[in-house]
Amino acid sequence: MMTRGSNKAYTQEFREQAMNLVRVQNRPPTQVARELGMPFNTLLSWLKKAGWVRREEGAEALPEDVSALRVRVGELERQLKRSEMEKEILKKATAFFAGQSQ
Repeated sequence: MMTRGSNKAYTQEFREQAMNLVRVQNRPPTQVARELGMPFNTLLSWLKKAGWVRREEGAEALPEDVSALRVRVGELERQLKRSEMEKEILKKATAFFAGQSQ
C-alpha cells in the first residue's frame, strides 16, 4: 500500500495497460486501481488526460480510436439495414396473412 504523498514512477506501458483495463475491458476504475495497488486518483487523472469520460450506467463505452469507431459505425449500419429489411418482410407477411384470413 502506498502512503499518501509518495511519488511512484509508473512506466508508460503500465499506464497504457491500466487505462486499457478501464477503456477496453470496461472495468470500473476503482476496481482496476485496487487490483493494481495504485491510487484511484492517479488512474482517474491518466484517464481524464487521455480523454476518457465516465459513462452512464448501461451505456456502451466508445473506443477512442477513429478506425475502431468507423468499424463500429459500419457494424451498426449493417444491423440497421438488416432490421429495416426484416421489418419490411414482416409488414408484407402481415398483409399477406391478413388477406388470407378474409
